[in-house]
Amino acid sequence: MIAMEKNLTAFIFARGGSKGVKNKNIRLVAGKPLLHHAVASALQSRHVQRVIVSTDSPQIAEVARSSGAEVLERPAELAGDASSELLAWRHAIESYSSSLHSTFISVPATAPLRTGEDIDRAIESFRTRSCDVLFGISPSHRNPYFNMVKITGEGLIQVLNSGSTAIRRQDVPEVFDVTTCVYVGNPEYLLRCSTLMEGRVGYVQIPPERALDIDTEFDLYLADLILRHPFQKRESPK
Repeated sequence: MIAMEKNLTAFIFARGGSKGVKNKNIRLVAGKPLLHHAVASALQSRHVQRVIVSTDSPQIAEVARSSGAEVLERPAELAGDASSELLAWRHAIESYSSSLHSTFISVPATAPLRTGEDIDRAIESFRTRSCDVLFGISPSHRNPYFNMVKITGEGLIQVLNSGSTAIRRQDVPEVFDVTTCVYVGNPEYLLRCSTLMEGRVGYVQIPPERALDIDTEFDLYLADLILRHPFQKRESPK
């Protein structure tokens, strides 16, 4: 049985210099800033007591506080276009080491459809599996063995796995997308690893209807539409 203590700290890493979608973290989605949805989902968790937003932006900091989070000022050298988010994670771990209870949680702002329940399942899965870090994953709609292709030098297309002869999806391995919904890890591992994938990497599956990652204006449009008109699964006719 997983202890239900609400004593963990979750972090949201939201720098001000987003390029693909300008001011992405404070753009309105269903009437509220994108960042607000991340803070709200973290606070809905049965395990998270405290939410801290790491940012270099005064505007993002203001939205974070008004949404119920605390703010960690991120150094400029950790907020550039080429800055590794792992380094920002380490800055947060070192700043709040006594509050982590051996569990680091990142709740990206770019997944506004994620719920507190998704975060809880990730935390509980991390605690029961022997892994160094855990990612959210979701079934992929495209498969490198079947219908993901590249353009060749001759201007033709070729399946990414050129050795595959599969003609049906059922004949190829199931593959997944890494989502930006939630990450949970051992702080000690995160402080010493070179890349996240070098250790034992666990997972929690996120339903596709909650796995949308905001990377384009179209993604923002979809998130706004879905939050205003939530997807409802229909029962198959008997």
